[in-house]
Amino acid sequence: MIERPLYIKKIEPFIDAPLAKIITGIRRSGKSTILGMIEKRLQERGVPKEKIFYAKFDSYEYEWIDSGSKLYHAICEKLDGDGYYLLLDEVQEIEGWEQAVNSLMASKNANVFITGSNSKLMSSEISTYLSGRYVVIPVYPLSFAEYIAFRKFAGEDKASRDFLRDYIHTGGFPVVAVSNFTQQEAYTVVRDIYTSVIYNDVTKRSKIRKVDQFERLVKFMFENIGKTFSAQSVSDYMKSEKRSLDIETIYNYINQLKKAYILYEANRYDVRGKEALKTQEKYYLADPSLKYAVMGFYDTSISSTLENIVFLELLRRGYETYVGTWNGKEIDFVGVLRDEKVYIQVCRHMPEDEKGRDREIGNLLKIKDNYSKYVVTLDEYAGSNEEGVRIVHLADFLLRENW
Repeated sequence: MIERPLYIKKIEPFIDAPLAKIITGIRRSGKSTILGMIEKRLQERGVPKEKIFYAKFDSYEYEWIDSGSKLYHAICEKLDGDGYYLLLDEVQEIEGWEQAVNSLMASKNANVFITGSNSKLMSSEISTYLSGRYVVIPVYPLSFAEYIAFRKFAGEDKASRDFLRDYIHTGGFPVVAVSNFTQQEAYTVVRDIYTSVIYNDVTKRSKIRKVDQFERLVKFMFENIGKTFSAQSVSDYMKSEKRSLDIETIYNYINQLKKAYILYEANRYDVRGKEALKTQEKYYLADPSLKYAVMGFYDTSISSTLENIVFLELLRRGYETYVGTWNGKEIDFVGVLRDEKVYIQVCRHMPEDEKGRDREIGNLLKIKDNYSKYVVTLDEYAGSNEEGVRIVHLADFLLRENW
């Protein structure tokens, strides 16, 4: 088992808190492995092995459990007394699991950890039965630092910038990173993950009847990752494809993709007014490889992939992440973490002409505060500082411990 310290660091403060720890994210992002890491940490803390109960509820062993009541009694039969640590993997498929967990916490003094891959873990039932008694820890595919650790575990060792090229092309799903797949083999694996999410966590769960129509919208969203979203543009595109799709249905489909952790939304942030805006949002993928697995790799998409990678890194580090605006001009990302901010422009290469450089740096120079400002690029010799704006290579930026 390869450690992912980032998540253990996030979970450890809550290990003995009287809260249900809900670990959630897209399928195959490593949630079950993190549950195993928690089990290891508990044993290192001196928790007796017999006081740790682990169950994987998508296995045949528990297929007969179809209600919260059955779940509660099935677990109670396994417990001898109270004070147990319950590690419940993929429990969200059981109707009424929330009430069962609440009862276990109350009657058995159980310390509960839960994993799951879809919106059932975020249902309104949680606020009803676990109100104020849970904390959510989102899990994402591998960061670049984690990807390097996984590749080294698989026997590969090379310079970080060489690893970055692979990371850009094949993404951060752990099953890909720990295997020596070719690029096409990696896309085959990711395509299977995509298909599982789309059909199990979206179309089947949401009872979407017009699957072909839905898939066309998904491909449109993938093609336009990092671009300002317009529901009208989607509707016009669907009409050109001889498909009719109203605005309400478009937003419903996108909401389902968000709930399945395929899409993440970045709202606008007015840097001068210091407030979030509710229009002209952008969308990014849980992992850029999803786009390539579905639509094929093409070089002109690299720029949006770089943005996607930086966006995900901000989320992993706990930043509220926005698309910035300054006097009508755009800043790729504004990250807000408590009282700190970071401003980031992302470009494949720094323009050599004055107008182009001003486009990438000018907006950042106009922000007269003392927070960190970066232009992140793939330029081989990036590493300069222009009036407080640091120009850094993407590999160095992702591996930098503090921004």
